Amino acid sequence: MTTLTLSDARALAVATMTSCGHSAGAAETIADHLLDCELRGLSFGGLARALSIAERMRTTEEPPRPIQVVGETPVSATVDGGDQVGYLVGMRALELAVAKARTQGVAVVGARNTWYTGMFSYYLEKAAQAGLAGMIAGSGPAVVAPHGGTEARFGTNPIAFGFPATSAPVIWDIGTSTVMYGEVMLKARLGEKLASGQAYDAAGVPTLDPAAALTGAFGVWGGHKGSGLALVVQLLGMMTGAAADPPGVSDCGFFIVLFDPGTLTDADDYRRRVAAFAESVRAARPVDGGGPVRVPFDRSVTCRNEALRRGTIDVPEAVLVALRQLAGDV
Repeated sequence: MTTLTLSDARALAVATMTSCGHSAGAAETIADHLLDCELRGLSFGGLARALSIAERMRTTEEPPRPIQVVGETPVSATVDGGDQVGYLVGMRALELAVAKARTQGVAVVGARNTWYTGMFSYYLEKAAQAGLAGMIAGSGPAVVAPHGGTEARFGTNPIAFGFPATSAPVIWDIGTSTVMYGEVMLKARLGEKLASGQAYDAAGVPTLDPAAALTGAFGVWGGHKGSGLALVVQLLGMMTGAAADPPGVSDCGFFIVLFDPGTLTDADDYRRRVAAFAESVRAARPVDGGGPVRVPFDRSVTCRNEALRRGTIDVPEAVLVALRQLAGDV
């Protein structure tokens, strides 16, 4: 591992994204999302993801097209991402949803023709800061086997919910696979093994090899219940117009619903009650030998605050070398 200052890490991410052809503003938008992953201890979605973005863009013959709103009502919008990376498309969808939810009280926005949309909690934290609650679901290429199967049918299919509070928001953000795509990619880069029970090879045999898993299937999270949730997320993503099983890394569906609590109740009082309820959950008696009970997003906030206080992050040497080679093209 190599230690980088936060300013150096951000500059490296911006330079890498610029080397791929992104504008300065787009590179900053992507870098902010990647750095937030690093701050929260989710390194597979941080600087290592910049390598995957660069690889995907440099092996795609057709250049990306402008992001377009192709359908719109006062409470909804459909976005064609133009094969732009999802960090940019997701922010456009979020901006539309926030504006509509503030005006109409509720908003539904779907985006398609995009890829690598990142952490849904990143978007929902911004929505919560605007006083809005919401849900995001995302479909993608088939890399996950359904419960009882060994062939890929689902994407990693994350789903997240966010709620504003007078303190930190309550955000629950999960993937419906036993291991996320970015984790598998990073382990493949670093020559590391997967955990037992996470994946199958192309013949349906359990494997610890991330390269074999990428040609086979990841396991689904949560048994039959998680498999059902993964199917629902896939269907929500398809509602944006995204394909059920797009080829390669492409055409992910991004489905976002935001709503203003003030349409149903006193918004300020709701935020206070969310914060109070979260405190009551944290105050629950822990199991013998266990630590304090946490609320979703607590770990992220604690980890990020510590990283900001420290002012540094640790990056695998192999990732750092590859990023510097790409950034040198700028």
